Amino acid sequence: MKASQFLISTLKEAPADAEVVSHKLMTRAGMIKKLGAGIYNYMPMGLRVIRKVEAIVREEMNRAGAIEVTMPVVQPAELWQETGRFEKMGPELLRIKDRHERDFVIQPTSEEVVTDIARQEFKSYKQLPKNLYQIQTKFRDERRPRFGLMRGREFIMKDAYSFDKDRDTAQISYQTMREAYKRIFDRFGLQYRAVRADSGAIGGDLSEEFQVIASTGEDAIVYCPQSDYAANIEKAESLAPTQARPAAGQAMAKVATPGNSTCESVAAQLGLPLAQTVKSLVLATDELDDKGLIAKTQVWLLLLRGDHEMNEIKVGKVDGLAGFRFASVPEIEDHFGCKPGYLGPINLKKPVNLVVDRDVAVMADWVCGANEEDFHITGVNFGRDLPEPALVADLRNVVAGDASPDGAGALAIERGIEIGHVFYLGTKYSQAMNATFLGDNGKPQHFEMGCYGIGVTRLPAAAIEQNHDERGIIWPDAIAPFTVVVCPIGMGRSEAVKTAAEQLYSELLALGVDVILDDRDERPGAMLADWELIGVPHRVVLGDRGLKDGVVEYQHRRDTEATKIAAGDILSDLKGRLGLN
Repeated sequence: MKASQFLISTLKEAPADAEVVSHKLMTRAGMIKKLGAGIYNYMPMGLRVIRKVEAIVREEMNRAGAIEVTMPVVQPAELWQETGRFEKMGPELLRIKDRHERDFVIQPTSEEVVTDIARQEFKSYKQLPKNLYQIQTKFRDERRPRFGLMRGREFIMKDAYSFDKDRDTAQISYQTMREAYKRIFDRFGLQYRAVRADSGAIGGDLSEEFQVIASTGEDAIVYCPQSDYAANIEKAESLAPTQARPAAGQAMAKVATPGNSTCESVAAQLGLPLAQTVKSLVLATDELDDKGLIAKTQVWLLLLRGDHEMNEIKVGKVDGLAGFRFASVPEIEDHFGCKPGYLGPINLKKPVNLVVDRDVAVMADWVCGANEEDFHITGVNFGRDLPEPALVADLRNVVAGDASPDGAGALAIERGIEIGHVFYLGTKYSQAMNATFLGDNGKPQHFEMGCYGIGVTRLPAAAIEQNHDERGIIWPDAIAPFTVVVCPIGMGRSEAVKTAAEQLYSELLALGVDVILDDRDERPGAMLADWELIGVPHRVVLGDRGLKDGVVEYQHRRDTEATKIAAGDILSDLKGRLGLN
């Protein structure tokens, strides 16, 4: 490719709404252009990156035995109604009607459609296992799209779905995909971790995320430096404390805490560690009648240590708390006789369902709200001032320094960007859609399924978050828009420069190198700044003065300065750097 024939549209400044590095640099490098909230045009430079991502994903999926299909972006609602997701999924699922008032969805994922294919095509266990995948446009109606391609509404994803005859073979399919993902991300040259994860709206009971390590990541990754344990913050277990609860050492007392409605301010006033306070979180669960109206509401009180944060995923898995919501102020006042900020488990107006975090269950002499505005209670103890808690559970996010669940050491936390996810689904979708095959026992059986996604358009953004400097992007070779850029200085004024540049360009093309020749005859500073911003990893600069001395300049995008190389050796030097020898 020659630059004069290509579309290069770099910008000096990032748009005002760009918050993260990848959004700023992809826009400035002319890789994406915003069309609407969370919707982008993929410009030629960015599209080259995306196509390289797709090619690697496709090669490894095919190598793993998966079969490529394409499923529609617009899908009939009937299939989603079979699984109940048409009603259960929130506003992130974009629902539309056609001219006949029939319901459709813009797919965010394709479990229903692929299960429909399987129940029509796979009649016998002899046809299994099978894995169908697609690289397709998706749409998720994010409430607040942000961060460019990191959290867009329209995006490209590789999604794959495995079908097996039983759980054992399904686990083999899962591991096959897990290994394929490792090969894919290794080829991208990214630093990543595979972490245990919650399955969320997809469902299933085995799930792992592949996270690119980046300080700007949205997700907190919990890991043990001494072992292979890794999980996202939603999944990471906080182990029960091993120490016994100390004996009560203080008398219970009500103290005035005027205006101090947070654990932090109360601890500061009383001169106590924040870990000595207990926060009260009030939740509610609703039971609906046949008409979908609330027939009964239960109010719950969760107790967590003042320096800990509630983990909503864990709380939702506590028996009775599935589908919980935060209680309203009238509900709180009705049960506690007090507005939020001074709540606690003592002196309730009405009974509530109490759930205590594991760490609170072994605390003594703790501080909580008095259920009276501007007052708290100190010296509270289970067994003396309150009954022993009937329900103790892991309710909190882990923190750095907690014991690793595998017993190998203390946990650490770093930030990550999710680029892939693998799920074992079991029969969640095949049962809902009555998708069966004839088993080896001669009876119909439901498919055991897995689901495997890679964010194709998110991945380049994640790569940039991990690979950039003050000058711009630093692409790994495998997904760079071009591998080599040849920059002739004064090409329009020097026949020698023009001849040498075009010869090197032709020789690299003949070797199959993805090379671009910048024949725009730009000023040297502007030309080099463009390619540093765009992030092409290998750059060769040819100038009249250097050629007279028999040298050209090579610089890798990560190098701080150029290296002079004999003009006659540059081709063989590049071949060595690119692994072509």
